[in-house]
This record gives sequence, structure tokens and C-alpha cells, in this order.
Amino acid sequence: MPTPSEVKDAWEKAKESIDSSDYEAALGALRTVWDTHAKEADVHQTWSLVADAEGIKATSTGRAGDYRKSIKHYEKALDKGAGKEVRRRMNRLRTEMDERGIGMGGFRLVDDGSPTIYGIFAIVAVGMLLLVSLRYSDEGLNLSSLFNNDDDTGQANYTGSDMAQLTISYVPQGSSSQETVVVMLALNRDAAPIHVDNFVKLAQRGDYDNTPFHRVIDDFMIQGGDFTNGDGTGGHGAQFYGYCDGTQTTEDCPNPTSYTIPDEADNGLLHQPCTISMAKTSQPNTGGSQFFLIPQDSTPDWLDGQHTVFGQITSGCSFITSISEVETGGQQGSTPVNAVTLESVIIS
Repeated sequence: MPTPSEVKDAWEKAKESIDSSDYEAALGALRTVWDTHAKEADVHQTWSLVADAEGIKATSTGRAGDYRKSIKHYEKALDKGAGKEVRRRMNRLRTEMDERGIGMGGFRLVDDGSPTIYGIFAIVAVGMLLLVSLRYSDEGLNLSSLFNNDDDTGQANYTGSDMAQLTISYVPQGSSSQETVVVMLALNRDAAPIHVDNFVKLAQRGDYDNTPFHRVIDDFMIQGGDFTNGDGTGGHGAQFYGYCDGTQTTEDCPNPTSYTIPDEADNGLLHQPCTISMAKTSQPNTGGSQFFLIPQDSTPDWLDGQHTVFGQITSGCSFITSISEVETGGQQGSTPVNAVTLESVIIS
């Protein structure tokens, strides 16, 4: 169905108003066309323009509700078929939200320093669980089973796991300024005990500090962790885990650079968006220190059962998506033009 001229005119008026930071005029133009051409206007151009206008409004007011409206409209635009530029604008707004400490809301426990109704409910629920744990502790009740359900991504919940805070610096696509962001990981020690132990020990030794993400592929993943060569040809396990260059042995490797770790790929964790997995060669049991993070727009399920997923991004996945879209080049076309640096990894 052709787009009516009235809708196109409204888009142009909205764009002009957005360019002049007049979000009210932009929203007014879009509301008018929606009232008269709702069906024809229900396309990604309209939703992305509404999101842009709401984003300008949010930046001006600083109100959490305005930010959340804008993000929801961006998500609607993406559902309607909007491209990567719209996703980049959404990611920039998410960055602004993170800088201001604004989340997407939902079941918030605290708002402006006071518990919400959900917070009050949570306090009561925790109290009840404590009573249950005291009553049944002698009977061996496993409270962790109460929380071990799958979430909406199909991944196991990570309650009680090791947490890792990654600080990463990069230059976003279309920008000339470097940004420093924080990404939080929950590492699943139950599902991948050796991988988590290896990652934690490397992090605690500082091996990951100031190392590059040497390989970045849009719509796929970002890879780093080569703390010896920095180009994907180096890195190794934190200690001897029974394997030297992928071969199982009872004797320690003659050189630490040969330390590899055994695969734990059949642990039930899948390569879903916002997860961390171990990089390795095509041969089994050849993981070392290199890992990759999967952005929001990638589901590389062909890696399931081959590479080991050992954690989930709990905060900052939009940054990983933004990093996956940076300008790249080099011989393989996957080397970031501007350095993407893992500045530190803190385990808690």
C-alpha cells in the first residue's frame, strides 16, 4: 500500500522539528497524521521519529519516564523493520540512561530511595524464605532449586554465581570520541566450573587488564582475551587443567603457553543474545583465555555444543551491541579501526 502524501509530509515536518530540538512540534505532527492515517502510519519511520522526539525530550527533562518511552518506541521501530542506524540511536540513548543511572523500570524494588509495592513484596517474600530455610535446613532442603528456573531468554538463572565487572573503552560508530562503559556478567560456575575458574583466575591476576577486543563482527560477536599477543594468536589457560594444547595428559605442560581447558559445551547453556562463550580452535579442548561476547542482535546457535557458554550479561548488553557495530578493517575485515580495550575485569 502506497504511503499517503499526508503521512510523508508529517514525517518531513517531524524531521525538521527534531533537527531544531522542538520535540513537541514533532510529536504534534506525528499525532495528527496518526489520527487520520493510523494504518498507513504504523510503520518504522513513524515509530523511529516518535522515538527520536521522545529522546530529545528525555535529554531535556532528564525524566526516567521519557527515556523509557523513547526506548520502547525504538524497539517498536525495530520490530517494524527499522535498520541499524535506528538501533545505534537507541544504543546511544541507552548509554545516556546508564550514565544517569536510569533503568527500564518494570518490577523495580526501589524508586527515589523508597521501596515500591514490589519492593515491599520482596521484603516479605525474603522473610518467608528465611523462615522456610531455618525450618527445613536439617532436612536438606535445597533453596537454590526455588530459583533455578529458566528466564525468558532460555538461559538458566545465575543466582549465586560469580559476578564480573568489565570496563571497556571504545569509539562508537559515527563518533570521534572515546567512551568508557561498564558491562556486568554473571558467571555460571555450576554449568561450567572449569571455564569460570579459569576466567576468574585470569581476571584476578590482571591478565585481562588493558587487552584488546581484537575481533569484532557485526551481528555476531566481539572477541578478546589474548593477553600475550593481542591479535588472537595467543593467550592460554590460567593453570594446568589436565590438557596441553588440547591433548589430555597427567603431566603438567612443559610450557604454560600450552595450557588449555577441557570443553564443557554440553552444559545446557545456549548461544543466546547477551551471553559469554569460550573461543577455541576447531579442535576440542583448546580453549585458553580468549572469549567472546554475543550482542543483542545475534543468536549463533551453530556454536551450541561446540563452544562453551559460561555466563550471561546482566547489565550493559546494549554496549556490546554498540561495540559490535564499530568500524572495522584489516586483512580479515574484523579488526576495529579504533581500539576497543578491555581496561579491567573485577570479580566479586
